[in-house]
Amino acid sequence: MIYNQWYVILESREVGKKKPIKVKRLNETLTLWRDSSGKVNCIADRCCHRGASLSCGKIVDNKIECPFHGFLFDGEGKVTLIPANGRNAGIPESQHVNAYVTYENYGLIWIWWGDKNKKTEKPFFFEELADMSYSTFIDPWNSHYSRCIENQLDVVHLPFIHKTTIGGGNKTLVNGPVVTLKNELLTFYVDNRVDDGKTKPLKPDEIPDYEKLFHLQFHYPNIWQNFISDKMRIFAAFVPVDDENTLIYLRNYQKFIKVPVLKELINYLIKLSNIVILRQDKRIVITQIPKKSEFKMDERLIMGDKPIVEYRKHRQKLIDEK
Repeated sequence: MIYNQWYVILESREVGKKKPIKVKRLNETLTLWRDSSGKVNCIADRCCHRGASLSCGKIVDNKIECPFHGFLFDGEGKVTLIPANGRNAGIPESQHVNAYVTYENYGLIWIWWGDKNKKTEKPFFFEELADMSYSTFIDPWNSHYSRCIENQLDVVHLPFIHKTTIGGGNKTLVNGPVVTLKNELLTFYVDNRVDDGKTKPLKPDEIPDYEKLFHLQFHYPNIWQNFISDKMRIFAAFVPVDDENTLIYLRNYQKFIKVPVLKELINYLIKLSNIVILRQDKRIVITQIPKKSEFKMDERLIMGDKPIVEYRKHRQKLIDEK
């Protein structure tokens, strides 16, 4: 994983008010709960005393009570009470577990994966989505999150994997694509054409007015959006579970229908369509070997893979720096 980054790990609705939940994210088993103010807390799901799962406990005074011996853990991962020692006893500094800073907005929960003194104020989000309605589909993939991300950066596969859906028209020839990177926002512009047997694909620097083309964006470390139109977008968070598993949180955003009941119906129907398309990808991506991609690996990439090349290059740079 890229260190010192905000990672989307859950949707807000997954963390309730009455009891903690247990999840595996970024190769760590975590427990999350809400305090009385609604704030989400996140700590390691393993009691430092005898190794019991804290998520099996209950919320007491905004803290987690270990179900085994009643140790209380606050949102910083510190033990605040050891019942067997009495309420007036001091707590050794060694009595603590790892804790993670959280951020919640847009119906999503992020955690800061890195050094707390290097934490930025808040994570990046595609702000233009904030005034759109959405529905969500969560899909588990037996694949490393880097492979899942690269699938959504792949402009070459459309007429093959998605021949019966969004890849119709046999547009197998790929011009470019053009890729730009600003800070940690990667934008790529797509121009696929029918191959007439005579035309050679244009190189990225040969494409005029590329900014007018259909485009998609990815922001490190794990969120992506597809510009369908000004009033419709597809969003995905590629949530790392471990080195071989990922959860894809796929949302379709729209604002062309605002009537309450009709809006929910349209969102549901779009979600069904997106599930079909995503499952077409999944069938192939989970077969890729190795499961995790690297900047340098035994693959023979082509010009049309430029978004993947740039993603790998910058990802490696961030890993090396952080």
